[in-house]
Amino acid sequence: MADTKKPHRIYSMSFASVYPLYVNKVEKKGRTKEQLDEIIRWLTGYEGASLAQALEDGRDFETFFAQAPVLNPKRELITGVVCGVRVEEVEEELMREIRYMDKLVDELARGKKMESILRT
Repeated sequence: MADTKKPHRIYSMSFASVYPLYVNKVEKKGRTKEQLDEIIRWLTGYEGASLAQALEDGRDFETFFAQAPVLNPKRELITGVVCGVRVEEVEEELMREIRYMDKLVDELARGKKMESILRT
């Protein structure tokens, strides 16, 4: 019998619809949009014009990660719990990438040092 499990709905959500929520979350905690963009660049390779294009064209999370310029190999060092789920134990590759981003945003909002967030 074929697996009929529907893909998670976040996969088809536009990254641009979630990005302002990330910005709001970090700014409420005294961090900046520039710091958020730095962690997105570190994780995905999107920066400047390429990040602006990803936001402008409304690409969904699946496309956002599939077209990421360079996924940082150090992202596998990201561990911990996001929404009650251990990121390192997420089996679905795309969901794990999304959880990595969520974890980095959480760390930024909690005031963690950038060096620590960027696993340097």
